[in-house]
Amino acid sequence: MVAADQNTSNLILVSGPSRGGKSRWAEHLLSGSVDVTYVATAPDRPDDQDWQIRLELHRRRRPSHWRLLESDADLTTALRTIPQQSSVLIDALGGFVACHLDDSDLAWNDCCEALVEQLAGMGQTCVVVIEETGWGVVPPTRIGGRFRDRLGSLAQILDRQADSAWLVLQGRAVDLHALSQRVP
Repeated sequence: MVAADQNTSNLILVSGPSRGGKSRWAEHLLSGSVDVTYVATAPDRPDDQDWQIRLELHRRRRPSHWRLLESDADLTTALRTIPQQSSVLIDALGGFVACHLDDSDLAWNDCCEALVEQLAGMGQTCVVVIEETGWGVVPPTRIGGRFRDRLGSLAQILDRQADSAWLVLQGRAVDLHALSQRVP
């Protein structure tokens, strides 16, 4: 487990493909924290049975004392409501990006800047799960390409601010900052 010190700002990124274990790793990183706010960014989708099963697996795995905060498109404002003593787990930024796919590039950039500033200003440990896309087939739709590109760009922006970053795939976590060089 990575220590989550409540007295220092600590931004930790956890990225990886679907079903690779990134949410489990993010939860593990905060398993020693007494007070955690879990921020869910994806819509509930009550008519999607497969999605409901997936959400239920996440719910059962999380400690019952963790606070749940469901966020819509305004993640930055939602983060401002979290008590200062609470560590934060945002799972995951894909839902946030999806809420902004119709935004102009200017509006999207402003939204990202506000989110990055908010995360940088938080005094508590923040673990942010962000999906990895773009390793496979090129999306056949324009909106799919926009999602992939915006998510990838946001991941790089956040990595520049992060104290640590983990790539989680096949149930294994790799410390990216320890084992890599930043691309110039």
